[in-house]
Amino acid sequence: MSDLLLPFQFPFMHGAFYIALLIGPPTALLSCFLVLKGWSLMGDAVSHAVLPGVVLAYVVGLPLIVGAFIAGMVCSLLTGYLDANSRVRQDTVMGVVFSGMFGLGLVLYTKIETNIHLDHILFGNMLGVGTADLWTSGIIGVIVSAALLITWKDLLLNAFDPAQARAIGLPTKLLHYGLLTILSLTIVATLKAVGLILAIGLLIAPGAIAFLITKQFRHMLIIAVVVSTCALVTGVYLSFFLGSDPGPTVILVLTALFILAFIYRTIANKTREAQPS
Repeated sequence: MSDLLLPFQFPFMHGAFYIALLIGPPTALLSCFLVLKGWSLMGDAVSHAVLPGVVLAYVVGLPLIVGAFIAGMVCSLLTGYLDANSRVRQDTVMGVVFSGMFGLGLVLYTKIETNIHLDHILFGNMLGVGTADLWTSGIIGVIVSAALLITWKDLLLNAFDPAQARAIGLPTKLLHYGLLTILSLTIVATLKAVGLILAIGLLIAPGAIAFLITKQFRHMLIIAVVVSTCALVTGVYLSFFLGSDPGPTVILVLTALFILAFIYRTIANKTREAQPS
């Protein structure tokens, strides 16, 4: 029994567990909307595109989260502008924009001297979480969660039927760019925990798992939060015994849960089809 409780006896593990609990709910709530809107690639684009902002913020002496947020918003707005003013499809535009900004970030990183390891930016460093990181993730998490829970009905209608949302007077552009802002903020909150590359797992997998389990959006939000939080805590816990990094271990747990949810949905569909009408 003492061996099972061993991870809780180390201070560096405490920070990892704390930040797991802080980023679980906001990423899960946001993932539900990203899945419904088909914005998986948008989350991937923004998460990769913040790298040059992080590097430039370090160069000029600003907090890294400020640079990450600005770069994320630039990517989001640029993608929206190009999509509205060109014949190229949105997924193609996002692919060009995020790969270009990610490449720019890598080039800038190689030209500066820094004690910040690139792996920590790309894949996170849960075991190196400090008090300031916890406060940042906690404050952003509360803001993001509150914004999504207050406006979830409007965001849901705008995701399914933008024309109807405009017809009843909803500020569809504000909802659109507000969701992009929330996306950028959430990536900033997860930067320390899972980094840029693995952030997409937290932003998509919980919503995708919940989507396979239930058809009601209210239940989807609850299931996604439970799945995300449990996967984060379980991943951090298992990483201690596996000797692996917590971030990738969390993503592996989410992947396993997605496979189980897919199997469940497949069996449920076959069972329903086999039942006599």
